[in-house]
Amino acid sequence: MAWTDRVICMHHRPLAVFASPGRYVQGPGATWELGRELERLGLEGPILFIAAGTARRELQPIWEEVLPPVGLWPTVIAFGGECSVAEIDRLVAAGSGQPFCAVVGAGGGKTSDTVRAVADQLQLPAVITPTLASTDSPCSALSVVYTKEGAVEGFRFFNRHPLLVLVDTEVVARAPRRQLVSGIGDALATWFEARTVRQSHKTNAVGGLPTTTGTALAKLCCDILLADGPAACAAVDAQVTSPALERLVEANNLLSGLGFESGGLAVAHAVHNGISELPGSHGSLHGEKVAFGLHTQLVLEGQPQSEVMEILRYCRAVGLPTTLAEVGIDADDENQVRTIATRSVIPGETSHNEPFAVTATAVVAALRAADRLGRTLA
Repeated sequence: MAWTDRVICMHHRPLAVFASPGRYVQGPGATWELGRELERLGLEGPILFIAAGTARRELQPIWEEVLPPVGLWPTVIAFGGECSVAEIDRLVAAGSGQPFCAVVGAGGGKTSDTVRAVADQLQLPAVITPTLASTDSPCSALSVVYTKEGAVEGFRFFNRHPLLVLVDTEVVARAPRRQLVSGIGDALATWFEARTVRQSHKTNAVGGLPTTTGTALAKLCCDILLADGPAACAAVDAQVTSPALERLVEANNLLSGLGFESGGLAVAHAVHNGISELPGSHGSLHGEKVAFGLHTQLVLEGQPQSEVMEILRYCRAVGLPTTLAEVGIDADDENQVRTIATRSVIPGETSHNEPFAVTATAVVAALRAADRLGRTLA
């Protein structure tokens, strides 16, 4: 389904829409509160967990301790690693015909994307417990579905947001620094894309006009990233929590999630989708590709050089890509660059949320110019 298919028309004019998860809980040791939080929401009985490897190793013993006393009995199934149609179907089959009260996802962004799709098909509430702050996926009501090779295949939109998002920052602090930095890249684009959608009077990811609240949260997200990014990375390097890390995790997960859905997306994520078409990029994380998409967007929009260079320098400082080579793309290969540009402007793509017509030719030029600027810092 294309993004533009989500537009809600009321007398030929979309309404402003803001959407969010039902409850967000974050802090050191938050996993120990999961039972009480689920009990608060009225859940009881068997509950299905879909968990990545780290979550199973670190969190399953806690689930098995804190859930039975509140009347919840976890069944844990391993996540296969890719949010693909085949993986969603496998997990739906595993959960069908059993009296589960909810589906809980524990892992990174692809785990949460998969769990929302599974919960939707099973007609159960979704609960997300991220073990990374690597994307803004946990709080949303959509899933990006990939091919088994790692290219973006499409999007699924859901009528319900997660009932609960619970983030244990002690677990996040022990994850690799690269995962946090990827989340910074994803979140960094939030404000610049929301700003564009607001200016162009286009619709956001939940099918309405952006609210002032959604746009303001996107700006707050950016402010926190720029202020706390390096200090938060230092905390993860030391595998400890800190006030800077707490703020940054909230920005990566909550503020970016609210900001992209209710604020809207533009060229940065469209270029990510284009980059993901190429096998050489499949070793790069989502936020790394979004970061280069952001550089491309700022160049394409003709933003002030001071702003473009500020973002490039920030990305260089925290370890995000500033060149195409860093996301596995050969900038001198005309076919690769043209493939990215062509995919980024297909009908319904978020590149068309810009306040001007976006063509593949223009994106090719912006990709090359952004890469050239990035090389000056490499």
